[in-house]
Amino acid sequence: MPLQSRRTFLKHSPAALAAVSATTACGAESRVTGTDPVRPVVISTWQHGLAANAAAWKILDAGGSALDAAEAGVKVTEADPEVRTVGLGGRPDRDGIVTLDAAIMDGRGDCGSVAALRDILHPISVARRVMENTPHVMLVGEGARQFAETEGFTATELLTEASRTEWKAWREQNPNYRPPINVENHDTIGLLTLDRDGNIAAACTTSGAAYKYHGRVGDSPLIGAGLYADNAVGAATATGWGEAVIRACGSFLVVELMRQGHSPTEACRLAVERVIEKNPDYREIQVGFIALDKDGNTGGYCIHPDFDYAVYTPREGNRMVLPDSKL
Repeated sequence: MPLQSRRTFLKHSPAALAAVSATTACGAESRVTGTDPVRPVVISTWQHGLAANAAAWKILDAGGSALDAAEAGVKVTEADPEVRTVGLGGRPDRDGIVTLDAAIMDGRGDCGSVAALRDILHPISVARRVMENTPHVMLVGEGARQFAETEGFTATELLTEASRTEWKAWREQNPNYRPPINVENHDTIGLLTLDRDGNIAAACTTSGAAYKYHGRVGDSPLIGAGLYADNAVGAATATGWGEAVIRACGSFLVVELMRQGHSPTEACRLAVERVIEKNPDYREIQVGFIALDKDGNTGGYCIHPDFDYAVYTPREGNRMVLPDSKL
């Protein structure tokens, strides 16, 4: 994907904020004018989020729930073998094994997640079953797979030939067997929804960092790190290097900053600054947040190794604006 398109963050749909499409995380904001909230809304991360948004919007536009829309949206990406960072076709760990992480949460605080899950096409749906059919929040590894099978999910080979070829090439080029911090290999999809009744939901799903240590779990399935939702405030989700997001409890932080009165983009910016505080080598990583508040306002912000930070201004034709000052 061209560098410019990977940096594009928020792009308004013709529905004038009724649906908001998001691509990469580098800074954006839409604000509701007037007193009436805008509903419904869907926002997601990265270019591959556009197809996910379309599926989520179909449910929201028909009056469906935020939770159903969030799940349905990211399932599109999970099933797309061309997206090498999520689900089917996702890049494997350094041993050549595809393991998936996912989490889902509604605005009432109900949540479920799975981590290091193998051979199941839709981990987001397993995460929802954990939320609805168990007393737990998270299941991992073989236990998560066993649970999925008891819930009727069937085993699927997730390692495609294209991803296998890439992995073999990486192994040949990396005899030390050490996974790199690679900003292009962990483009998690996070998706936030607001339905007509004012309910909020969040979903996040990924195959994790490419060529990670077997058993590594990033921020995506961790409630408060990869995503967080609260009907009283709004929701947030993260993308990028998971270890950095975990250190800052990133998505929870964004929501709490909105609770304090910050706009979605300002909350994301402040959370990025917290990430920088916890990661002195931040210039080597990419981390971004998107956020949605209860009134339908949206925003986002990121750091990227090619520049200190960038702001995307939707009304300037998708042009990236590099601010004068630096973080």
